[in-house]
Amino acid sequence: MSNTLSGLRIGFAMTGSFCTFNSCFQQAEILRGYGAELIPVMSENAACVSTRFGKAEDNLARLRNIAGREVITSVYEAEPIGPKNMTDIMVVAPCTSNTAAKLTSSITDTAVTMAVKSHLRRGKPVVLAIASNDSLMGSAKNLGELFNRKNYYFVPMVQDDWTNKPASLVAEFSLLPNAIEAALSGIQLRPIIYHSSPV
Repeated sequence: MSNTLSGLRIGFAMTGSFCTFNSCFQQAEILRGYGAELIPVMSENAACVSTRFGKAEDNLARLRNIAGREVITSVYEAEPIGPKNMTDIMVVAPCTSNTAAKLTSSITDTAVTMAVKSHLRRGKPVVLAIASNDSLMGSAKNLGELFNRKNYYFVPMVQDDWTNKPASLVAEFSLLPNAIEAALSGIQLRPIIYHSSPV
């Protein structure tokens, strides 16, 4: 990894694929280690729902501590991101199929979808780290639309359990820094979908 990420202002937005939170927190720490500045965002569900994967208050605190600033958790707080030119690139990690569908339809009813919309007003890149059990079923059309949408890029994905979850796709989160670096140059990392982990 080059020093491309040093000083980069990355919007780091998390939605409710709770089982992948730990992987996403690890990548946030890595990005900070490269010298990036993180503007943290959580959807209302990501910030408020406790699950067997962790308590809501602990998740919120962990992202706040990694970023070194308060987490944006409302549509109101996210709206100024674009007008104030707060971000160079926006990452949604994890990005659920629900959020992907909303982005496809330009629905802005959560802190994360508003953050993306506000960021996009300046024509800057958005990197999606998909985590969904129905990516290759009902959600496939939304991913297909976003594949062809200007300014959207994807972290390469893995069919994580094609026997028991044949429609599931999960981002290979370890490739997030590379996906960010590529997106800054207008490049989509390929292959987009792996059949087994590339690392």
